[in-house]
Amino acid sequence: MTIFKEIVDEEFLTVSETKELLADIEAERAMDEDRELRYELARAIEHANRFAVLEPDEAQALVEDLQDLEKVDEPTAYKIANLLPQDRDELRSVYAQQRYSLSGDELDDILNVVAQYV
Repeated sequence: MTIFKEIVDEEFLTVSETKELLADIEAERAMDEDRELRYELARAIEHANRFAVLEPDEAQALVEDLQDLEKVDEPTAYKIANLLPQDRDELRSVYAQQRYSLSGDELDDILNVVAQYV
């Protein structure tokens, strides 16, 4: 017998937004002395704390600005906002699995938007 899980809903989050959600969960668990943080949750909190650079509202504004550009779709905008690439090579790695490649000007446009927030 196999149990399948169904995806009910999907929502993209930046690392900053995830950090905020995990902080709420951590505070809730801290109030109950009998509940420990599971290993996976503790590692997720540690990861979010280490890699969240922007504030959640700044990260969301960056995603919206990136989506205004022609070659940036929603998943890619969130990926760029989470990674905050600093040069063309880092940005090309984000687009490595896409069926198209970006020109130097398109890469520079994206990097200029990212540079406004970093």
